[in-house]
Amino acid sequence: MEKLQSQEQFEELKQGERTVFLFSADWCPDCRVIDPLLPGIEADYPEYEFVYVDRDQFIDICAEHDIFGIPSFLVYSKGVEKGRFVSKDRKTREEITAFLDNPEA
Repeated sequence: MEKLQSQEQFEELKQGERTVFLFSADWCPDCRVIDPLLPGIEADYPEYEFVYVDRDQFIDICAEHDIFGIPSFLVYSKGVEKGRFVSKDRKTREEITAFLDNPEA
């Protein structure tokens, strides 16, 4: 999974066809639980570009997008937010894939 490097890169990636931003942090236990699931999820959804956003490094982006709990996911397409799975709760593979199957629900 690509790791976000800058605010400018975030703005560029939002303009892509289908970009999933995963907001996470190294210290987050619920984030670590889903780490082993992510390569499989990425492989199952090749139509998406997945980008890891470190919550501590990009706290301003989190605040601008109302990301107050992690792990959380935002989906953008051509600069428009298409879906959000944002909460402080632990997420299962089933919940993540259900969200990716229909991010606008």
